[in-house]
Amino acid sequence: MKQRVLLIWVLGSLAAVPRAGYSQQAPATPAPAARAVGLTLTGTVRDALGQPLELVVVAVEGQPGGATTTATGSFSMRLTRPVEEATVVLVARRLGYQPARQTLRLPADAAQPLRLVMQPDTKTLTDVTVRARAADADSREQVSLIQLDPQTAKVLPSPFGDFNAILKTLPGVVSNNELSSTYNVRGGNYDENLLYVNGFEVYRPFLVTQAQQEGLSFINPDLVQKVDFSTGGWQPKYGDKLSSVLDIQYKEPAKFAASATGSLVGGALHAEARSANGRVSYLGGVRYKNAQYVLSSLRQNQGQYNPTFYDAQGYVNIGLGKKGGDLQKTSLGILGVLAHNDYRFVPSSGQVTFSTGGAQFTRVNIYYDGRERMQYDTYQGGLNLRHNFHPGLQVELLGSALLTREFEFRDVEASYRFSEVNNDPTSPDYNQPVRTRDIGSSFNHSRNDLTARIFTAELRGRWNPGGDPLGAHTIRWGVKTGREIIHDQLDEYSFADSADYVPDSRRTRLAADLTLESQRTQGYVQHTWQIDSLKTLTYGLRGHYWSVNKEFVLSPRVQFAARSRRHPERSWKLAAGLYAQPPFYRELRNMAGQLNPELRAQKSLHLVVGRQAELQLMNRPFRLSTEAYYKYLTDVIPYEVDNVRLRYSAKNNARAYAAGLEARLSGEFVKGVESWLSLGLLTTKENIDGATKNLTDSTGKVTGTTPLGWIRRPQDQRLTASIFFQDHLPDNPSVRGYVNLVFGTGLPFSPPGQPQYRGDQAITRPYQRVDIGFSKVVSLRNTPKPHLYSLESLWLGLEILNILGANNVAGYSYLQDVSGTTYAVPSYLSQRVLNIRAIARF
Repeated sequence: MKQRVLLIWVLGSLAAVPRAGYSQQAPATPAPAARAVGLTLTGTVRDALGQPLELVVVAVEGQPGGATTTATGSFSMRLTRPVEEATVVLVARRLGYQPARQTLRLPADAAQPLRLVMQPDTKTLTDVTVRARAADADSREQVSLIQLDPQTAKVLPSPFGDFNAILKTLPGVVSNNELSSTYNVRGGNYDENLLYVNGFEVYRPFLVTQAQQEGLSFINPDLVQKVDFSTGGWQPKYGDKLSSVLDIQYKEPAKFAASATGSLVGGALHAEARSANGRVSYLGGVRYKNAQYVLSSLRQNQGQYNPTFYDAQGYVNIGLGKKGGDLQKTSLGILGVLAHNDYRFVPSSGQVTFSTGGAQFTRVNIYYDGRERMQYDTYQGGLNLRHNFHPGLQVELLGSALLTREFEFRDVEASYRFSEVNNDPTSPDYNQPVRTRDIGSSFNHSRNDLTARIFTAELRGRWNPGGDPLGAHTIRWGVKTGREIIHDQLDEYSFADSADYVPDSRRTRLAADLTLESQRTQGYVQHTWQIDSLKTLTYGLRGHYWSVNKEFVLSPRVQFAARSRRHPERSWKLAAGLYAQPPFYRELRNMAGQLNPELRAQKSLHLVVGRQAELQLMNRPFRLSTEAYYKYLTDVIPYEVDNVRLRYSAKNNARAYAAGLEARLSGEFVKGVESWLSLGLLTTKENIDGATKNLTDSTGKVTGTTPLGWIRRPQDQRLTASIFFQDHLPDNPSVRGYVNLVFGTGLPFSPPGQPQYRGDQAITRPYQRVDIGFSKVVSLRNTPKPHLYSLESLWLGLEILNILGANNVAGYSYLQDVSGTTYAVPSYLSQRVLNIRAIARF
């Protein structure tokens, strides 16, 4: 990336050199326009789709010098030479785009921000090689790291426009539920993923049991500047989890900008700006989601849905340096978040038809009485005080506080009946029930209330021994301490009745009043050594101590990346390390509602080898990334999956492994827009100590038991594939089309508490989903002197979600008939839905 940056800057600077014949001597009698000396021209440069363009060289034609646009596309340029005419021509140049020109009348046009639009250039520059030391080598050379464009999340077709939808198109990332923002990485579960926003760790609600109850993911794509996502082998500076790290950096805006988004399922507003003196930058966003429209397409449960979710986020950065000096030498960042999720549902009826083996189909008709209400409120704030002692030494002090209050109230009674279905297509009663076999009922009651308070303080720093931030050595360190106070009141009761009485085997009761107070202390140190321009080595150590189990774990980690000297477009990356996940509250609580304070940290050995190649296909740039990985886990805590609810055994009584191969091809399949293909192969199994299975004879009689051995883990999805493809009209790139395809083979499942049935004979149907979208960008700021707050562009989109109408399974409910036979009744996800979206940018 740095090579392209340097090349663009060099070529753009050469393009801005004054033309031959220009006289540097001022005229004896200056024209009136000579008073333009000292004027400052400001504005933005964007592409045809309204996206900001970075590293564009902007200059006045016939004058030396110029300015280069920032990441937000903005520029500021001071006129230092007199001009002979009343009008001048402003020129913007960048590699890959046609030069943009705008005629200005001075000094009048300098009073308002200018706007230039650049069109893609159909010419291709080839056979140019530039080598340079990358300023972001510390992140670019990391293993299993993918850097994402946050704007892609805004246009990717998905039910709720959720940022995490883009993660599900990456290799190794699995989510078989479009209603949920959760995701699993390389055979792990969503509790094993780290999420940071501007250095602050982010937590998700504890009590969510179904995807329909989930609100928005934490990340607001309107506020995001940079996204780094690692699927394994990450550096010691990141915390203690087993599966992945998502590191988000919010913007520090240079000028005013705003947007408004609206769709059939919600909307969003955001604004960003910087103060006139440049000391303060601020941005904020509000989002609203109402999932009623999408949930109404669910087949199995009919009723009154009233799910509403909203959140508000803000980030302020204040330069505390001396006025007139470097304001950013000392800065204070302030993050504030409020999130409210309110899910209400009054079920009325449901119907599910499923196969019970061979050609036999069974239908379950369910009639409900009662209601559900779940509410999750989260408040989080953080302060980040940063000071640059000199260019080679930066120190940060971070403090954060989290308060979450969650409750779930449920009183639902259901009566159901099983019917055999006529599956003879030649019969007049095809697909009709022909015999009602069993009638039963069930009841679910919940009064759960959880309050959690988490406080953290962290000191961390970065030191370059030579004083040069781009030097060969970079040392990072950090110390973090935190206090957790969790109070959980559990009150659950349920039973199933199919014989006019309820035996104890069909009755469950959870009642507990739990309080957990603990202290965590963490620390790390790592050294990144840029051996030369082609090789990078990072190694370090991380430690974690938790006061509840009094366990101290050490995690040594190492990464190495090298590029070929003869073929610098090819690189290899290696990583190895020990990773530990000390238990949090969810892992401590077993299925009976009891805490196990002696639970140890789960541990994992990561081995990763990867290869990356920069390609030229169809005279356009592509990148092919492949990785092979192996993870061996000890002290594993077995768990079961029920929709998006994880139930842990609260015992370190298992070992596990995960191995796989991943590939991702990304690039300009259509010139000017990026698309990608992802493929993942995975196998993950576990061995639970003490678990057994029955031995039977030829008649089916149980003759004994034997150890269960290695069985598939709940997230053992053998094959996953995804495609995100963008296209546009050849002569009009403002009209685009999008395709988002996700496929995954079936997952193993079993009734609660019976992992011996989790095998190749009990797997869900494959998950397959195709979403398509179309958009048109209308540019509205065509006047030479637009108002600062005028509408700049309008993005209009039409989406067809689940266009194939696939019946994907979210999970299973287990119902018994009078003979004691248990049926796994599937719960299906959303059907085909049409959505309309609009995004206005100011």
